[in-house]
Amino acid sequence: MAQYQSVFKRYELKYRLYGDRYSEFTECILPYMSPDRYGNTTICNIYFDTPDFRLIRSSLEKPIYKEKLRLRTYGVPSADSPAFAELKKKYKGIVYKRRICLPYSEAYDWLVNGGPHPDGQVADEIERFIAFYGSLLPSGALFYDRISYIGKTDPGLRLTIDKNVRWRKENPSLTKGGYGDELFGRDEYIMEIKISASMPLWLSHILDKLKLYPVSCSKYGTAYMSTIQNSKGVNINV
Repeated sequence: MAQYQSVFKRYELKYRLYGDRYSEFTECILPYMSPDRYGNTTICNIYFDTPDFRLIRSSLEKPIYKEKLRLRTYGVPSADSPAFAELKKKYKGIVYKRRICLPYSEAYDWLVNGGPHPDGQVADEIERFIAFYGSLLPSGALFYDRISYIGKTDPGLRLTIDKNVRWRKENPSLTKGGYGDELFGRDEYIMEIKISASMPLWLSHILDKLKLYPVSCSKYGTAYMSTIQNSKGVNINV
């Protein structure tokens, strides 16, 4: 496997863009940011939860500490594609992410089928996380098309814009393809700004100019609420 970053500590701020605001914003940032090495990619995830969805239910209550486990690939994978088992925690607004990279088939067998787990500290942490909750199962597969940007003079500044967010509860294996039910409007984008310290002044000015403000928006949370709505046939507001 190629070299990859395994530990992250940063702030992640989310925004929702609609229609022309997306074009305006991306035009404004081009002097300062450029697409990163992933460019335009379909992000594929399997999220894991308890049978009663304890993790996401707790997260939706907006506690000061929350955590989740997912398996991620960049693009629809084959058996030997690189896959990331990611343990993500958030405490008082700071995101801590630890991940391990291995072939998709091995990661799937480990996390879904309870097969052998790899060596290493991060794998051990994930095992302890799973043991703490007793049983974690695939709750579904989440897909979105992402454009990623990186700062031209500050590689620690990253920005992602996601669209076409899809979710499926059945057949969560990522090799089945990136199909699923749409969770947001076709003209809606979910943006995340990822920074290790303070936000650059130029970026703050752009956000102020376009009247873009941070929001609370969980893709997995929206997927969970959609699942509950479909199973009960009722409207639920988060």
